[in-house]
Amino acid sequence: MDNKVYNIGDKIVLRKKHPCGGFEWEIIKLGADIKIKCTTCGRTIFVPRVELNKKIKKIVTGGE
Repeated sequence: MDNKVYNIGDKIVLRKKHPCGGFEWEIIKLGADIKIKCTTCGRTIFVPRVELNKKIKKIVTGGE
């Protein structure tokens, strides 16, 4: 399993785009489920950490 290290404030790019057309997300909350926010429309969702590890394409910027 690929254990990636995330920090609050990191900007990430997912493989599939959001229905609003944005690819970039910001990490808001960490835990077993990770809360991410679309930087284009502002929608927030919870994604299980295991599922996010599969969906992530790259980490754009580091946060704190």
